Amino acid sequence: MRTRDDGLAVPDALLFDWHGTLVDTHDAMFSAMEEMLPQLEDLGLVEHLLPEDQCNTPEDARLVRYIRIFRRLHPRILAERRVSRTDIFNAIFGDDREAKAIAHEAYNACYRKYFGQVKPFQEGIVDYLLACRELGIKLVVATNRNREFLDTELSTLEDGRWLELFDATVCADDVVHYKPDPEMIQSAADKVGLPVDAHVWYVGDGYTDMVTANNAGITAVFYNGSGWDPQKIDSWFRKQDRPSLVLESFESLMDELAAFPGGAFRRAVADVRPAAYPPPVTPQPRVEPDWHPAVAKLVRPEAILFDWHATLVDTLDAMYHAVDDMLPEFRQLGLMERLLEPEDSKTPEDARLVAYVREYAQLHPKVRADRKISRTDIFEVLFGDDQDAKAIAHTAFNRHYRNHYGTVTAFEPKVSQMLRGIRNLGIRVGVITNRDREFFEHELAAVEGTGWQHLFDTEVCGDDTPLRKPHPDQLILAAEKLDYPVGPRVWYVGDSTTDIIAAKRAGMTGVFFNGALWDLPWLHNIFPGTHRHPHKPDVVVNDFSEFWALVLACEVGPP
Repeated sequence: MRTRDDGLAVPDALLFDWHGTLVDTHDAMFSAMEEMLPQLEDLGLVEHLLPEDQCNTPEDARLVRYIRIFRRLHPRILAERRVSRTDIFNAIFGDDREAKAIAHEAYNACYRKYFGQVKPFQEGIVDYLLACRELGIKLVVATNRNREFLDTELSTLEDGRWLELFDATVCADDVVHYKPDPEMIQSAADKVGLPVDAHVWYVGDGYTDMVTANNAGITAVFYNGSGWDPQKIDSWFRKQDRPSLVLESFESLMDELAAFPGGAFRRAVADVRPAAYPPPVTPQPRVEPDWHPAVAKLVRPEAILFDWHATLVDTLDAMYHAVDDMLPEFRQLGLMERLLEPEDSKTPEDARLVAYVREYAQLHPKVRADRKISRTDIFEVLFGDDQDAKAIAHTAFNRHYRNHYGTVTAFEPKVSQMLRGIRNLGIRVGVITNRDREFFEHELAAVEGTGWQHLFDTEVCGDDTPLRKPHPDQLILAAEKLDYPVGPRVWYVGDSTTDIIAAKRAGMTGVFFNGALWDLPWLHNIFPGTHRHPHKPDVVVNDFSEFWALVLACEVGPP
């Protein structure tokens, strides 16, 4: 019989994805991705990122937002190492073939520095593939990898043992379009002389692989070597894209083949299958911060003050351009000799940043790539309590910022709705920023095309008080403007250590907005709670949905 009772067709050919299915090239892939993503602006791809409301899943929307703002992969993806380059590009660019082609080309240029770091994804894969050959099944690799990379990896993997395993290989540069276009499947079937039908299985580890198989009309088989929860896998797929089969290991592939009736293959599965090998090791999940709103003891806010940059809005491009322009002037401004000494830095990372600026008069490439630290925090790291030095630096920054500012977007899509919701609860709302008023008022009027002037009861800028954050003067002034006493019923929400220090010095509730998704060890690093650095947030939120839930919980809680 050519089909099982459940309708699954006997495979005449097994087509395999390469990375994440047959082999593990995560080290090289993620190194290349981390090098390529900071180039998005220069490649003209930022404006091609998919609008969040058009993303397939909430996770994809958060990935788009994170890459748009920080030009790097979400920390969870880096920690879990389960997602492929192709799935990332399809998630963030959708059906924009031109954008994906540019992204793939840039990725390949970076990958050339790293490829060759390849190992079998699971122990015993070669033995399982040899068993499939004994059954008379054609074996093909169909991958979005370029041929120069695949051929090298095939020839070096396990001393070339893999070279004779496959009847054919099809790479991205052998066809016109990348997956999920079905052209690659058609080419693979042609190479082994088979029709494109259900008797051709495509085994892959990604969402894109399953869409590709279903677009081609063949059997889609999801290889769950990364240990995704079954409900998680199910949530990814529309009805027409669902896999026909989910495999947890190559041993389970043998089980599925053995379930076909006798005579389906050239030999009996029991005669050729190898002794069972253990399944792949499931990646450890990323450790989430335990500074959770559910356990925080907070009083209901009567007023909520927000930081501006990297909390409510994204102005990172202009900010980093201005910092890049300003740092080479430090020597002529007399600021090099005022940089902190290593023993005065809060953390070893801070000391290394100071040392790098002292030697090269520019930010360390990792700081620029991460895009997680504000201009104010940079100046705090460099100059500590030297107010005169920071004043000179802020003045120089403002001079360069005039050449770049103007582009401002909401940090999250529904920030303005959240601000309106807070006001509808009877809570007064203000914004505090170290940005000078000339810049802030322009950005406030420009955001979302219509401006947010109507959303705030008060605004305090960096040049409205003699001292900027981390001093509490701006926060105290905002409370005075609202005619509300300073205390824990005034919340200050910000994304930097500077914001939390200012809030705690003012006696307000400090809410750390962890939009950069620092992990727990790093949060403990930047908020050590020591005698010298005592200030810690009252609560940490990772996005504004968490923050909104926190406000509502306090709203219905005790007064």
